[in-house]
Order: sequence, then C-alpha cells, then structure tokens
Amino acid sequence: MHIHAYEKLWLALSIVLILALIGTVTYGAVGPGVAMVADSQSTVDAAALDEDERFSEPRVEQVGENEYEAYIVAYQFGFEPSPIVVPANSTVTLHVTSRDVIHGFEVVGTSANTMAVPGEVSEITVETEEPTEYGLVCNEYCGAGHHVMEGKINVVSQSEFESRGGDSE
Repeated sequence: MHIHAYEKLWLALSIVLILALIGTVTYGAVGPGVAMVADSQSTVDAAALDEDERFSEPRVEQVGENEYEAYIVAYQFGFEPSPIVVPANSTVTLHVTSRDVIHGFEVVGTSANTMAVPGEVSEITVETEEPTEYGLVCNEYCGAGHHVMEGKINVVSQSEFESRGGDSE
C-alpha cells in the first residue's frame, strides 16, 4: 500500500499536535506554582466560622518583623474584612475561606489568585511594596449577585497602618 507524501506529513503533524496537547495539559497540572489543597492543610467548619478563632473576626495581624497574616472570609456577595488594609514593604499571607459557596479570590493586576472553598483554607503569600490600592474580584460564578462581588486591598504606609490600630477596618 502506497501512502502519499502529503498524507505522511499530515499524519506526522497530527501526532506532534496530539503529543503537544498531552504535554501542555500535563505541564498545567504539575507545573511550577500549581498545587491542589492537600489533606494536610487546615480545614474549617463553614457553617461555624463565627466559632473559629481565625475567621470569627476577619483581620490582618502582625506575626513577625514585616510579616503579616490576613484572615479573609468570602460570602455571597462580598469579602470580609472590607477593605483589607496591609502595610507596604511587607510579606502578607492571605488565608481565605468561604462561608457559603465556592468563590474566586483574585487580586486584580497581580498573579495572586485562588479559590475560596467552604470548609477549606486557601493560602497565598504576597509581597507588598509601595502604597497602592488593588481590586479584589470573585472569578467563580457564585450566584445572581456575582457581578457585584468585589473588594479592595489597600496597601498603606507603615505609619498609617499603625495609626489604624494595625487591623483592617
């Protein structure tokens, strides 16, 4: 059986495209910076967030020199605290969970992006520099008011952060 040269070329290109597709999917699943929530990560009772010491009062707290942790709760249709106020020139670990449905948590203009899943705590660590304001959006459809679910992260000077009492207000 004779196969024409153009058919051999198309067959070879098809195999290369299939292998490229498998390669990109594999890289996307195990590539750098991509991780699923592990069984070892902390969980919360989404129905009882008011009783959890981390999320009963969503806040920003200092845990070291220029190191802060923010505890954030997503709900239909907002984020708490609002706005989230953090000091400039610091490292902030954001602990995000949801009280009702799956939400997205994207810091607009940055690569900080995670899902807020009821019962799970997602963590993102960001480095802040100059005082500025970032928008927060929910990028997972969460209901009829999804399009208005937004928030803010205000990066302020250290002195302004301290004058506010060191917490988000």
